[in-house]
Amino acid sequence: MLCASPKEKLMRLFDTVALVEDVPALKLYSGQVGTIVEEYEPNVFEIEFSVWKASQLTLLQYQCLSERKTA
Repeated sequence: MLCASPKEKLMRLFDTVALVEDVPALKLYSGQVGTIVEEYEPNVFEIEFSVWKASQLTLLQYQCLSERKTA
């Protein structure tokens, strides 16, 4: 598993993302989480159930266990 720096915000296949805006017509709301399953062109993704522009999403961040500070 590769761990990116928090500054790197590239969205890649199989990343977990969350909507940052409501889409009431599709009964989807800000904060709902999905996984990128396809990239159709730069910054246009299929997220499990639909196609979204990168501007409609936020990449969820994680930290590798090996990088965690011990108390």
